[in-house]
Amino acid sequence: MDQPQVMIVADDAEFARGIVARWQSERTVPAFTVMSSELWQGGRTGHWRVALVGATAADPPVAVLKALEAHGRPVIYVAPDGASAQAAREVSPRLLVVRRNEGWLDAVVVLGGEALRHSDAAERAHKAEQAAAQLHRQATLGRYMLEMRHNLNNALTSVLGNSELLLLEPGTLSAGAREQVDTIRNMALRMHEIIQRFSSLDAEMRFADNHPAAAAGKSVTVAARAAD
Repeated sequence: MDQPQVMIVADDAEFARGIVARWQSERTVPAFTVMSSELWQGGRTGHWRVALVGATAADPPVAVLKALEAHGRPVIYVAPDGASAQAAREVSPRLLVVRRNEGWLDAVVVLGGEALRHSDAAERAHKAEQAAAQLHRQATLGRYMLEMRHNLNNALTSVLGNSELLLLEPGTLSAGAREQVDTIRNMALRMHEIIQRFSSLDAEMRFADNHPAAAAGKSVTVAARAAD
């Protein structure tokens, strides 16, 4: 998983340096991207999981806060006073607001760390959902193939039977036609073998589901024989 990234939007370089320096004392330190509010307005925010906004020319920077929140990721605003904090909350109730008073750096780092952990957990859950959906699609396809075995076997039986009949009458076919029919027969045989393997695998999986202890012992015996 990529290193979590924190984007700091500030017009005061000391604001950003203070946050980065304070975060360096933590066990887990994210990667940082620092941008001024003027530079950020270009809209090229890059990859980030948590945004920290503060010490900007406009307090609160309404346009910046609204645009950042539209990404659906945690945004922390460090307000210089109570009026700016209240105005920021009116911009969005979901905004995380920290007053810039004594201990604000500690509060920002703690809040930012929790936001990163929450973002990481959400990303893991999303990936797990995607993996589960992929497994479900594969399982559905596998079940469909198993259900269609009978129909496929019937079709292959017909192909094999007719190709064998044609090959039993050498005078009715040219050499090229006989070669093509022989190829059809051989490919049909290969397809039949594949279907039989599916059937065998299905039987083994059903046996393992119904007799887990016996299936485990069988696996050990097979592994021992392979080792010998």
